[in-house]
Amino acid sequence: MEGDVRVYLDHNATTPLRAEARAAMLAAMDVAGNPSSVHAEGRAAKMMVEKARGQVAALVGCDVSEVIFTSGATEAIAGVVQDAGNVAGAAVEHEAVRIWCPEAEQLPVDHNGHVDLNALPDGALAGKTLFLQRANSETGVLQPESLLDELARLGASPASVFRDAVQAAGKLPDLGRWRSDVGRHASLAVSAHKLGGPKGIGALIAGPEYTPGLMQPMLRGGGQELGRRAGTENVIGIAGFGAACAAAAQDLADGVWERVAELRNVLEKALEAASKKTIFVGKDVARLPNTSCFITPGWRGETQVMQMDLAGFAISAGSACSSGKVATSRVLTAMGFDDAEASCAVRVSLGPDTTKEQVLRFADAWTAKLKKHEARAA
Repeated sequence: MEGDVRVYLDHNATTPLRAEARAAMLAAMDVAGNPSSVHAEGRAAKMMVEKARGQVAALVGCDVSEVIFTSGATEAIAGVVQDAGNVAGAAVEHEAVRIWCPEAEQLPVDHNGHVDLNALPDGALAGKTLFLQRANSETGVLQPESLLDELARLGASPASVFRDAVQAAGKLPDLGRWRSDVGRHASLAVSAHKLGGPKGIGALIAGPEYTPGLMQPMLRGGGQELGRRAGTENVIGIAGFGAACAAAAQDLADGVWERVAELRNVLEKALEAASKKTIFVGKDVARLPNTSCFITPGWRGETQVMQMDLAGFAISAGSACSSGKVATSRVLTAMGFDDAEASCAVRVSLGPDTTKEQVLRFADAWTAKLKKHEARAA
């Protein structure tokens, strides 16, 4: 490795475990009881689960009764599909959503990655559940909050809406609006490891219409999670998830992400000074405060990832949910970039603890690698 100290800049793939989550998980390891048991040990485990449920609800802006713990957002998505059946989603949705939406059911997007209402086929959402990400994991682009109002104005409102809040939770302060935006038939998913919690735990947030008896159980075999997901609760993971949500809520209150957005802008300014041909995807629209996706034509993204890894920096060439494969981004091609451009994209995603020194050190290292690449190509 060329760098002395590694710098982690791939927070959209997964975030390092927060100290608060680690402490909560260690405490949960010492609790022997099953949350379904009525004795003191079982009640202690149950209290941990319910404390975490409240912490998740507080971050998302929902009632504690609407939080269903799952193994992650992918399971939550599958549960909603199982319940809804007829679904549609934007062409830039995460693979865990896209897999359920045939190409014919994928809504077109414009060059910024926003759902293109002008290209929306008549009746595209009639009787369907619309899967709508709050923020794209690869580009950081936010779907406009006015989109659902525009659909209603056009008479194209879906039967219900599922919000993928995996990247937005803990970074954006407005998640509580999801209920007023989409009403009683809404659902939403969050994932612990995207906000400093452990991997393998998440939640489906089910609106008031998704009550026992109306929502089909995601897993059968027991009465856990009010009958909506059977199986003994992952108390350790749930405790870490809850603690991470509480810490993320405090970060929002403290303005941490405003500082991160400033660092993202510092990074892009430095890279832009080094390369006038580099394209910053979604730069002119609202994005996550921590995310920069950029394309440097002629310099393949996978090459950049490997070179920066050797220099001591962890970045990615797209979503991490492709079994380690590096392939042309279908998100970018859906946005109108050609295959050659899309293959030259990388994503840098900052975290709450990222420093200006780290950002500038990355920019210097990237610039040095770019100059070497250009010299070889000359």
